[in-house]
Amino acid sequence: MPAQLSQTATDVPSNAGALAGRKRPKPGERRVQILQMLASMLEQPAQERITTAALAARLDVSEAALYRHFASKAQMFEGLLEFIEQSVFTLINHIVSREDPEASRGLRQASAIVTMLVQFAEKNPGMARVMVGDALVFESDRLQQRMNQFFDKVEAALKQCMREDAVPDAGVRAAVLNAFLVGRLQRYVRSGFRQRASDQLDASLALILRIQA
Repeated sequence: MPAQLSQTATDVPSNAGALAGRKRPKPGERRVQILQMLASMLEQPAQERITTAALAARLDVSEAALYRHFASKAQMFEGLLEFIEQSVFTLINHIVSREDPEASRGLRQASAIVTMLVQFAEKNPGMARVMVGDALVFESDRLQQRMNQFFDKVEAALKQCMREDAVPDAGVRAAVLNAFLVGRLQRYVRSGFRQRASDQLDASLALILRIQA
């Protein structure tokens, strides 16, 4: 469950090892351990396809133990997707609901949404691999479709922000901004997390959105 996976977006991989070391997890905690360890394993940029055997070995349990909590590996990835969705859209709702008396309120909100997503990805490299589909290449097609829908919803949120400022061609500009976001995340993942997605981000967003830095 996303709410159980971590209390904050930055905590996902941090305590996987500590949790895995417990011999008697509390009810429901083993499910959290599995998702945390999966996220931790995804942080290895050169990691080949993660198997349930490898995941079970890292947790020091049998594969059968994994399947007592998840019907399939796809369901494990769905747990990560749920966490990403709930974390990100909760933060987007917070951004758009804030009072902002300054001019270009909608454009600033759009900028804040992109910045938040970049920060989320950099703090959670394993999740970044899921977001850009790198970790889903050999998994079920429905997982990639769901991630595509995630970015469609992000683009819709960006478009709505721009409409707040009556920006001309709000749909086109939202699509460009969303493509910029996805491109930054892909570069971050493909560089093995060496080329940060946040490099010159403020200046780039100011140029795209034409707001004063």
